[in-house]
Formats: sequence, C-alpha cells, structure tokens
Amino acid sequence: MLSGRTITKAQKQFHDALAEHIGCIACRKAGNQNNWVSIHHIDGRTKDHAHWYVLPLCAGHHQDGTGNKQLKGWAIHPYKKRFEKRYGTQHQLYVECLHLLAKHNYLLPQELIKWIRQTT
Repeated sequence: MLSGRTITKAQKQFHDALAEHIGCIACRKAGNQNNWVSIHHIDGRTKDHAHWYVLPLCAGHHQDGTGNKQLKGWAIHPYKKRFEKRYGTQHQLYVECLHLLAKHNYLLPQELIKWIRQTT
C-alpha cells in the first residue's frame, strides 16, 4: 500500500471527474481519447494538497512498462523531463485540466478553490 494522506470524498469525486471528462491528458494532447486513467500526484502524496494537485494519466503515460506498449519511454515515471518536453509541464497540464473541467460545467470543490487561492 502506498503511504500518504487519506483521500476525502470531495477529492475522490474530483479524480472521478478528471477521468470521466478528460481522460488521460497526455493521450488527449496526442489526439486520442483514453478514459482508463490512474491519478498521478504531481507533488507527492503527503502534503496537504496532495490529492488536489493531480493529473489523470493512463497506465502507459504514468508508469513506464505498463499500459500501451507504444508509449514505452514516454511515461512520467521515470521520464519526467522527456514527458514534459513532449506534453508540457505538469503544472501546465494541471491548469489545462481545470479549464477542460470548466468547459464541461464541472464546479470545482470549494476546498480546491481555497487551495488554489492560497497558492497564487
């Protein structure tokens, strides 16, 4: 089991919305749709904001050697620099995800909005 903070109901719903409305953000940027995602924690799993600052990624874009074999070498783990050069920084992708959720009329949870305001 991975260590880290316990996920709240609101955070789980946020992750579900990312999967449902966006799918893998890297696949999407490559012109494909893939709603089979795992959640990538941009800043680790132990900080207060750990479950808010996340990206929806398919297995192949998340962990090298998993998922679609055509994605070999493009996973964020362990190829972060290569991944970001091709798809954009993790923060840029996060902001893009928030904009895409807004286009789907998804209302961001107040806890997330509060965290975003604290960081800007």
